[in-house]
Amino acid sequence: MPEADPVDLLIVGGGINGAGIARDAAGRGLSVVLCEQDDLGGATSSASTKLIHGGLRYLETYEFRLVREALIEREVLLNAAPHIIWPLRFVLPHNAGLRPAWMVRIGLFLYDHLGGRKKLPGSYGLDLRSDPAGRPLKDSFTKAFCYSDCWVQDSRLVVLNAMDAAERGARISPRTRCTSLRRADGLWHAKLESRDGGAAVHLRARAVVNSAGPWVADVLGTVAGGNRESHLRLVKGSHIVVPRVCEGDHAYILQNDDRRIVFIIPYEGDYSLIGTTDVPFEGDPAEAQITGGEVGYLCAAVNRYLAKPIVPEDVVWSYAGVRPLYDDARANVSAVTRDYVFDIDRGANDDDAPMLSIFGGKITTYRKLAEHAMDKLLPTLGRSGPAWTERAVLPGGDIPDGDFDAYVTGLCKSKPWLPSDLAWRYARAYGTRTERLLNDAKDLADLGEDLGDGVHEAEITYLREHEWATTAEDVLWRRSKLGLHVAAPTRARLAAFFGESAPAQERVATR
Repeated sequence: MPEADPVDLLIVGGGINGAGIARDAAGRGLSVVLCEQDDLGGATSSASTKLIHGGLRYLETYEFRLVREALIEREVLLNAAPHIIWPLRFVLPHNAGLRPAWMVRIGLFLYDHLGGRKKLPGSYGLDLRSDPAGRPLKDSFTKAFCYSDCWVQDSRLVVLNAMDAAERGARISPRTRCTSLRRADGLWHAKLESRDGGAAVHLRARAVVNSAGPWVADVLGTVAGGNRESHLRLVKGSHIVVPRVCEGDHAYILQNDDRRIVFIIPYEGDYSLIGTTDVPFEGDPAEAQITGGEVGYLCAAVNRYLAKPIVPEDVVWSYAGVRPLYDDARANVSAVTRDYVFDIDRGANDDDAPMLSIFGGKITTYRKLAEHAMDKLLPTLGRSGPAWTERAVLPGGDIPDGDFDAYVTGLCKSKPWLPSDLAWRYARAYGTRTERLLNDAKDLADLGEDLGDGVHEAEITYLREHEWATTAEDVLWRRSKLGLHVAAPTRARLAAFFGESAPAQERVATR
């Protein structure tokens, strides 16, 4: 049997950067294979603070290029995926003992104007003594500032990029580990091993993208057998989820006395998301967990502001992720750059196939990162093609005028048998792809088995067939956050649907 033709690009790592590059490259006509050792977005990319933002605090470290690029990208991504990305107001109570008011005003002025803001409103001041935003706060906080950024369902953003890449011809292989990379005859020769026990796949590639996140150094060293210095700095960020502590649809950004900031964000209707920490990390990133010290830190940080304090016993769920930052030798881990850095290994000979390794990066700037990666790779491949993703919507994002509320209203009108809360949830997760999920259903019975709590067989089938979901945890914690809402019997039936004896327990919230 003749050996298969080499692909243009092998991408190792299925987080947001790998999925974004796969989408961009496939859209330019390149042949692409992406392999991910676990679920898509299963590590760092699903453990973020879930913000599409410029990064107000990065102005203090003079990262103006990063902030400007991120601010511009807010609205690009909002236009691309209005179902999983939406505007969010942030209230910043003024703490006179930390940053003076004039410094905050200057920072917000820059934030308003660096990125050419068009859709999001500008910043303004608040009197917390009369504004509802002051109600959950201690009486000592009387003044605040308000500005806007965006919220994103982070792991869904990864999956939508992978879907778009696949629909443009890319081969997406979750739960497939790249175990060997070697150069020969001007190509990379790769061995890919599936976790399902299938036969190993051998392929050749003209270039490799190492977007393995916290494992980027492992790919450079153990897998590819290289000895290049990786400049990798691992920093763990942890979050807690508690019963909702603040009413309203706004978030809070709170200054801490260690010069860091902590967010309180409305989350999944009934909860508040609080984070994040910045802790140096060593060990296996797959084993990263929040510590009691981090929980205490987050509780103490928000209790400086809340009139009604929270305690560790309030935590119903937590998660931790490891950020693969570029080591710029700063002593303070919170000051280490969040900008992305490329390392290109062109080999020892002029005709060697290149490997592009990625350090750092933010969810907000993943699309620009992908464009810049293609700028680096296309000349080495002897290929060309214009950038195209800036005005292209992601799957489900083709909502007329980006008006999500109008889309939900229309969905409820056209499907009167569909409960309004379920219609809203489907639209938030799948956008216009909801029509594919429903698949000409005429009533709830057409959605198949009811697993409980509004989870129907048709949705799980859609996730299996179109979004690479293969376990109950994929559905409960990455394709959705149903794990926070459904009862134990529903989780058990969902596990049985996937042929599991029980759903993963370590991430099941207390009910």
